[in-house]
Amino acid sequence: MNPRILVVDDEESIRFTFADFLRDEGYDVATAENYTSAMAKIGERDYDVIFADIILGDKTGIDILQKAKEKNPASIVVIMTGYPNLETVSDALRLGAFDYVTKPVSQEALLHSTGMALKHKALNDEKEKYHSNLEAIFRSVKDAIITVDKELVIVAVNRAAGNICGFSGGITGKAFDSLETGCERCLEALKETIGKKHPVEVPRFECSHKHRGQVVSITASPLLGVHQEFSGAVLVVRDETHLADLERNLGERRQFYNITGKSENIQKIYSLIEDLADVQTTVLITGESGTGKELVADALHYSGNRSNKPLVKVNCSALSENLLESELFGHIRGAFTGAVQDKIGRFQKADGGTIFLDEIGDISPAIQLKLMRVIHEKEFERVGDSGTLKADVRVIAATNHDLSEKIRQGEFREDLYYRLKVIEINLPPLRERREDIPLLADHFLKKLNQKLNKEITAVSEDVKKMFMNYNWPGNIRELEHTLEHAFILCRQNTITVEHLPPEIKNFIELKIPVSKIRKDNDRQEIIHALEKTAWNKAKAARLLGIDRKTIYRKIEKYKITEN
Repeated sequence: MNPRILVVDDEESIRFTFADFLRDEGYDVATAENYTSAMAKIGERDYDVIFADIILGDKTGIDILQKAKEKNPASIVVIMTGYPNLETVSDALRLGAFDYVTKPVSQEALLHSTGMALKHKALNDEKEKYHSNLEAIFRSVKDAIITVDKELVIVAVNRAAGNICGFSGGITGKAFDSLETGCERCLEALKETIGKKHPVEVPRFECSHKHRGQVVSITASPLLGVHQEFSGAVLVVRDETHLADLERNLGERRQFYNITGKSENIQKIYSLIEDLADVQTTVLITGESGTGKELVADALHYSGNRSNKPLVKVNCSALSENLLESELFGHIRGAFTGAVQDKIGRFQKADGGTIFLDEIGDISPAIQLKLMRVIHEKEFERVGDSGTLKADVRVIAATNHDLSEKIRQGEFREDLYYRLKVIEINLPPLRERREDIPLLADHFLKKLNQKLNKEITAVSEDVKKMFMNYNWPGNIRELEHTLEHAFILCRQNTITVEHLPPEIKNFIELKIPVSKIRKDNDRQEIIHALEKTAWNKAKAARLLGIDRKTIYRKIEKYKITEN
């Protein structure tokens, strides 16, 4: 359909000339001699472009501009004037006129102004169509969508956010962290996305703000403009309660919080975490390095009724005894050299929430004694202070050591061991849950594609076989690092054997017939592996699926020497 144009002018010659010029270009043209006639025509149909003289008896072109915009905001109005002045032009443009032309108007100027006005309208129409489509999607999508600006002020929410997140409406313009129904996990994800300007995914966790038992997954992504300018973040919340219930009933859950796996051992751990979520007892998480002990601690905290309180983590092996004591319990100014001000300890920061003590087997006897007191009596003193502080903290500890062996060697207090081990969650090494390797590989593919901005979609069948045959002494952490190594080298959409680290390729070439150590011939397996690797202890440990510390300990235990 040809563009429709209305020419409004009280001079018949101008109306006739304009109409003639425009019809020659194929436009559908109507004319009006005054304000009343123009309003009648505008009431009958919409016009793409309206040319209106500034003076029309007791009315003006600006009156037409205002009425035309009220009826059809998409219409383009061009004001014509024989005596332009700054005030008239400023008023016209401020009220929404696209342009103004000065009489007498030449054919060239008229057609140029018409062409520019139509291009502008086409662009506006396209934007409006795009905006309408987005609005329709925003309204109809079943996931909750919440957008915030860089200061975490809510810009928009869709209807599903009310059902999933419990928002009652009228929350736009409010700070996300001020909402009573705000979720701590969602807030953390938004803060990280805004702070680091990268997406954050939190798979399947249990909401605590609305009602227990609602399982959701969230994704927070940066909001970027046409020119990649950063303006905030968008949060998408997907209700997966029904799917989680179905998987739970079938015993086939593949993911629980950030823990991934479908093996029988992992299914039992999922159930145990749920049983322990609201129990305030201490939990000891054991297992080899890289098996995911920190993820279990996260799940225990965030699935329980302390999830809206702090989860404070401490790596006990990373600090000396004095520094660890200060880190755990705090200190007062002047307690020791360098203590220039008071310091709040991790137990005090975790009040009401959870403290996760990683590598608990590495702490000194003095710290062990202090931990016994804080676990038993929920009170402690800061370094250099005689006053007692209290903290309601749930303690979760983790270790890759055999604490019972450390007790026998006099390195760990037996009373603390039993205080920590009220409930033990033992994580199996990856070599004992090989059916989970494909799931974990897919999980890391998605994670690394996002992290490294790539589109790698698969690993080759040869790589899959190698993954299933490898012993993974570094467990899940080693699998992730292996895939990250491959991602960096891979320039296609499939990871192949050439992209893998040398130790995995060498393992397959040297692989000994028995894939794991058996207690009945432990010594012989170690000697066999050492001979296969020319007595390279690190390579031998990988062949056996154990870490270097273990093989050194066994070499000493069995008094194995190179002949």
